[in-house]
Amino acid sequence: MNKERSEMLGGMDVKKLLIKLSIPATIAMMANALYNLVDTIFVARGAGEIAIGSLAIVFPIQMIVLAIGLMIGIGSSSIFSRAYGRGDQESMTRAVNTALLLNVIISITITIIALLFVDPILYFFGASAENFDYAKEYMVFILISLVPFSLAIVLNNLTRAEGRANIAMISLLIGAIVNIVLDPIFIFDWGFGMGVRGAALATLIAKTSSFIYIFSRALSPESSLNVNLRTIHKFDFKMTREIVAIGVPTFVRNTLGAVLVIIINNLINAYAPVDIGPGIYISIYGVINRMIMFLLLPGFGLVQGLIPIVGFNFGAKFHRRLHDVLTYSVRLIMIYFVGIFLVTLVSADVLFRVFSPENDTFFITEGARAFRIISVGFTMIGFQVVLSSVYQAMGYPVRAFLVAMSRQFILFIPLVYLFTYLFGITGIWLTFLVADLVAGLASYIVYRYEMKDLRTKIPTNELLEMQGIKA
Repeated sequence: MNKERSEMLGGMDVKKLLIKLSIPATIAMMANALYNLVDTIFVARGAGEIAIGSLAIVFPIQMIVLAIGLMIGIGSSSIFSRAYGRGDQESMTRAVNTALLLNVIISITITIIALLFVDPILYFFGASAENFDYAKEYMVFILISLVPFSLAIVLNNLTRAEGRANIAMISLLIGAIVNIVLDPIFIFDWGFGMGVRGAALATLIAKTSSFIYIFSRALSPESSLNVNLRTIHKFDFKMTREIVAIGVPTFVRNTLGAVLVIIINNLINAYAPVDIGPGIYISIYGVINRMIMFLLLPGFGLVQGLIPIVGFNFGAKFHRRLHDVLTYSVRLIMIYFVGIFLVTLVSADVLFRVFSPENDTFFITEGARAFRIISVGFTMIGFQVVLSSVYQAMGYPVRAFLVAMSRQFILFIPLVYLFTYLFGITGIWLTFLVADLVAGLASYIVYRYEMKDLRTKIPTNELLEMQGIKA
């Protein structure tokens, strides 16, 4: 075990530690989101606004694999962090080995099944005659990239759990830079002229590059992950159950995100005005998805920095440090999300104009209106994001599961059918707003309760010190 990193997680000022671990994660997630955004811009300029819809159609399969990678990565990193805090080297090694092998088995299985049934899957995801061919070209290459993509996600979480956030950041930066450089070369006629297929090929190469880097770093002697290819085949079924149980809330949240994309694509097909058609609305939704990822993911980067701190200090029973870092992180993430809401209100038209090389008035106006409606919900989602991640880091999967379910299942699915029936496609945008506000308010109430409970576990002398009272 690296003593220096252990002392950092358990002894460094929590505000400085949170910033130290969050900045690399934030930069990495911004880079990751940026190349998704740039991918969309290049596709729009290389094949038109309708082609953007192909990205929205294929997005659910990417979200499902992301969900699996995050489930295994967060579940194993929670076990790893707590074992790290206890100094339990054997559990640390078993967590890493089990996570990597489990991920390979699941991702290969998904790739094979999806390649065999590409056409029916695309129609189920909401593809129409306007965007089916584009979607199929994109889908095949994305499926081939699933194994390195998901493994990189798992290793990113484990690398952050051992306190090497810079390595995780560099891995994602490599993927982002490779993708951004290759996109125009593969997409445009002055390069290989492959269109949408070129965007997918660039993504495949980028994901593989990201994985190769972070896997090589995990094999290095400096890493506390202790990845050993000779023992990588050792599989701990008991630990698998714990990994899955802890990671299920993240899996549910992201998988339900994929389900919601499928539902929305199909509702757009059903409710789009006949004279306009569903293609342009699916493209609008695709752009909004990508912009949300780019604008909000830095906030999630803060949470990624928070998770190893919570896991380590919870395992070590440093309750005051837990209280201090949670208070500080919630304050930061709320300021950020409210700021993004204000930015969206002011600049939604400008943002959509970037994705329309022909300045399509309907695409820009309708897209900006939809994005402004959705952005109101940004003001409250911070509490849900922090609460769910903290429960996972502490090893409370049921609580994290309920927080994750509150927005995407309990609220969103019934509301989107009701609101679409009442208001047409505008009802989709209103559903995002209402679900985010209600789930955020509920999470805020639970957060206040948990913080009050946490204060009861802090030693009296430390509690008095926090309140500015001398013992």
